[in-house]
Amino acid sequence: MISGQLRKMGAQIDSTSGTSVTMGHGAEAQADTKPVAYQLIVGPMHVPLNPHIGKEITLSFLNRITCVHCSREMSKSYNQGYCYVCARNLAQCDLCIMKPHTCHHHLGTCREPAWGEAHCMQPHYVYLANSSHLKVGITRKGQIPTRWLDQGAVQALPLFYTRTRYHAGLIEHCLTRYVADKTNWRALFKDNIPLLDLPQAARELFQTAEKDLQQLLKHYPEMQASEIQPLLDDSHAFVYPVAVYPTKVQSLSFDKQARIQGTLLGIKGQYLIFDSGVLNIRKHGGYHVAMEY
Repeated sequence: MISGQLRKMGAQIDSTSGTSVTMGHGAEAQADTKPVAYQLIVGPMHVPLNPHIGKEITLSFLNRITCVHCSREMSKSYNQGYCYVCARNLAQCDLCIMKPHTCHHHLGTCREPAWGEAHCMQPHYVYLANSSHLKVGITRKGQIPTRWLDQGAVQALPLFYTRTRYHAGLIEHCLTRYVADKTNWRALFKDNIPLLDLPQAARELFQTAEKDLQQLLKHYPEMQASEIQPLLDDSHAFVYPVAVYPTKVQSLSFDKQARIQGTLLGIKGQYLIFDSGVLNIRKHGGYHVAMEY
């Protein structure tokens, strides 16, 4: 048994193995598919989870929640693990993190200008991903492929390269007229999500949105023309460690039950898949639990 504060699961690609798979819809393009390895972070411990698939695991809530930033005791968490004060004051909890096209760092009103320089005023990618469906998103350059793994994407393709998060957010917001920017979390647990020809989807999207992107460039002259030139040569595909997908998706939460016990059937995105339901680990950031395995 181990115990401590829950954090977002660690996920990485096993670069020593991979297989070539053919894309769906008759496409001839191929991509190297890499398996994903997970670690559950409980206090200082990083527990490898893949070896425990098919085995019983128990997670017990210890009736304690502390802020993932300042460690303040709290009865309720905000923004996936922050206390109310941090959620109100930290730049990483600002609305523009969810809606990057509303970034206001350039206006001099960022809550933490130094944090914004280190995280937002850095190179970003706009990408296409196939998780529950085709979607558009953005991520900091150093967060590839972590962002895709956290979302449970089975495929991803960098679409545009930008100098800042703000510029990436403007492009993403423009493209959401044609492609969704949200993931249907329940659809993550469908077996055999069809693979897509992402380069072809990107070409079609760019053609559809080309006039909008050109207007964006005119409206924001500080953007460079290179930021709206599509990137189509770096497609990725991932295989998640799931033995059995659930036939019915039931959400589990420590807010409803203090003890979650069952056979671990798999991991995808930030979800543990039990025979009794699925548990969103990221949602429970800051919760203190005991783990038996």
